[in-house]
Amino acid sequence: MSARIGVITFPGTLDDGDAARAVRYADAEAVSLWHADDDLKGVDAVVVPGGFSYGDYLRAGVIARYAPVMTSVIDAAHKGMPVLGICNGFQILCEAGLLPGAMIRNVGLHFVCRDQWLRVDNNATAWTSRYEAGAEILIPLKNNDGCYVAEQSTVDMLEAEGRVAFRYVGGNPNGSRNDIAGVTSENGRVVGLMPHPEHAIDALTGPSDDGLGMFYSAVDALVKA
Repeated sequence: MSARIGVITFPGTLDDGDAARAVRYADAEAVSLWHADDDLKGVDAVVVPGGFSYGDYLRAGVIARYAPVMTSVIDAAHKGMPVLGICNGFQILCEAGLLPGAMIRNVGLHFVCRDQWLRVDNNATAWTSRYEAGAEILIPLKNNDGCYVAEQSTVDMLEAEGRVAFRYVGGNPNGSRNDIAGVTSENGRVVGLMPHPEHAIDALTGPSDDGLGMFYSAVDALVKA
């Protein structure tokens, strides 16, 4: 039986279709989850995809954090369910307290859209085990509020505990502290990143297929569980 990975849709979600496609490329079953429904439909893992969940006029992800589905996601994550937050999904996971820090407007106050090199700094999470430590991967980036910030004590903790999952290389596109592109929870089951791995699963349609490893990693984690 294949792993069942839920993909949440909020009113302003843009990339749920691509996220579901990435799940299927990893030989798992993609299960659609609706923001207003707290039923996770028995999934084994959850992807909180990118987009603009509620327009993000107040603060990116802050309204979506209170959606009924997120109550269930938070509870499941605390019990060890793998959860991946991509772009706006990363912002939502930070607002929900599942990951430390927050995202603010990009340095320069411009929307950034480009293919971005990342370094895998932690390959011991549920979403990064298919990569070699230190591997550099090419993933599309597109955000307006992608500057990762946190108190110095939090940044120091993340660095000391090896909880920076991904780091920008070849230039910091948004001013994020310590070139941080993604972080992980203490138990390595929850990961968030600003770039979009679901747009890099096939060399025919993306700059690489480097993003597919995140979805295969989750399937591996579920099989081992």
